Amino acid sequence: MENDTNGGNILEKIVVEGKTKLKGEVTISGAKNAAVAILPATILVNGICIIENVPEISDIKAYCKILESIGVKIRKIAKNTLEIDSRNINNIEASIDLTSKFRASYYLAGALLGRCGHAIIGMPGGCKLGARPMDQHIKAFELLGATVETEQGKIEVKADKLQGNSIYLDIVSVGATINTMLAAVLADGVTTIENAAKEPHIVDLANFLNKMGANIMGAGTDRIRIQGVPELKKNDTYSVVPDQIEAGTFMLAAVATRGDVIIRNCITKHLEPITAKIVEMGAEVEDLGGDAIRVKCTNRPNKINIKTLPYPGFPTDLQPPMGVAMSIADGTSVINESIWDSRFQYTEELNRMGAKITAQGKVAFFEGVDNLIGAPVYASDLRAGAALIIAGILAEGTTQIYNVEYIDRGYENIEEKFRNLGAKIERVEEKEEG
Repeated sequence: MENDTNGGNILEKIVVEGKTKLKGEVTISGAKNAAVAILPATILVNGICIIENVPEISDIKAYCKILESIGVKIRKIAKNTLEIDSRNINNIEASIDLTSKFRASYYLAGALLGRCGHAIIGMPGGCKLGARPMDQHIKAFELLGATVETEQGKIEVKADKLQGNSIYLDIVSVGATINTMLAAVLADGVTTIENAAKEPHIVDLANFLNKMGANIMGAGTDRIRIQGVPELKKNDTYSVVPDQIEAGTFMLAAVATRGDVIIRNCITKHLEPITAKIVEMGAEVEDLGGDAIRVKCTNRPNKINIKTLPYPGFPTDLQPPMGVAMSIADGTSVINESIWDSRFQYTEELNRMGAKITAQGKVAFFEGVDNLIGAPVYASDLRAGAALIIAGILAEGTTQIYNVEYIDRGYENIEEKFRNLGAKIERVEEKEEG
C-alpha cells in the first residue's frame, strides 16, 4: 500500500479475466522455505558465501534488511544470486519492526546464538494461520545450555558456551528443527534431534551447512546428528533447492483449469505426495525425466479426501490450491487440516465465487459445483492468495484479488508466470476510498 500525493492510499490488486485453460511451460523459482533458513545460516559462516537460485520475494528482501542491520554485507551479483559477507557481525539484536513481518525471522535466534552466544529478536509475524508457539525452540535452546527470556514482544537467548545434547521434539516442528540445527552446528560435542521434521528445505539447509564445513548427518530422517565444529569459514557457492510448493501450486492450477502444463526446475521426488492425489483426481502426471513434470487434465476432477501432514505427507501449504480444485470436482471432497488452526479462511472467499464449502474447525467439506463466478476477494495468507488466483483463472467473469502483499511473500513473478500459461491476469493500482 502506498500513499497518494493527493491524500488516501493506493492499493494494489490482481485482476483476472477467467475461464482459461492453462497451457505451456513454467519454470519454478528457488524454494522460499529453504532460502529463509539458509540466509540466517550464513551468519554462522565466518567468511563469504554466494547463494544462487534465491527467489525475488518480499520475505527475502525483508531478511536481507535484517541481516544488514546486524552487520552482514549483502551484494546482489545476478538476478537470483547474492554474495553474503558475515565476517563482521556487530549487533545481536534484530528489531521487532523487521522481524514482525514474517515468521521465519525467528531463525535469527538460533543463528546468532550459535555464532555470538547471544541473540535478541522481536517476536516473529507472518500469515495468521493460528497459534505458532516457540516452546519447542526454547526447549532446545535450554537443553543446549542457553538461558531464554521472553518479554515485551522480544525473545532473548544467551549462553557462555553451547553444549551438545540429545533433544526430543514433542511435536514434529520444521521451525524448531531448523533453529536447533543452527544453534548446534558450532556447539561443543554432539547434538541429536529426535522426532525431527523431514521437509526438503531441512535437507537443503543441512547440505548448505555441510558445504561450509559443518558435520550434520540424518537430515531428511526423524533423527538428525550434529557433531559440533569450531568454525564455519569456507568461502563457497550454494544453489537453493527448487520450490516444491510453487511447483505444486502450478500442478494444481493445471488440474483446476483442465489445462496442460509442463513444470520445469523441480525435484519430482519432492512432489510425490501431490502427484499421488492429482492422479487420484483423474489427471495425468508424466515425469519427463531430469527436472520436469507434465500435468494434464481433460475432464472434471474426481472428488478426493486429503489430510495434511508433515513431509512426506500432503503439505498444508498446498491445501488452499487443492481446495480450489475440489470446489469444482465431481462430488463432495473432504480436507482434514492437521497442521494449522485457521487455514480455511480462503473458503469464505471461494463461497463468494459460488463454491459450496462448509468448514468446521479443522475439517472442510467441498461440494463440487459446475462453475465458479468471478468476484472481489481478499487473500488471508500467502497460499490462500495463490489459490484465489487459480480460482479467478477458472471462473466465469472477472475476479479482483486484494491483499496481494501476502502473495508477494512467497511467489516470484506470479502474474508473469500465469500469463505465460495463457491466463489473462494483471496487477493494477486502485485508490482506496476513505
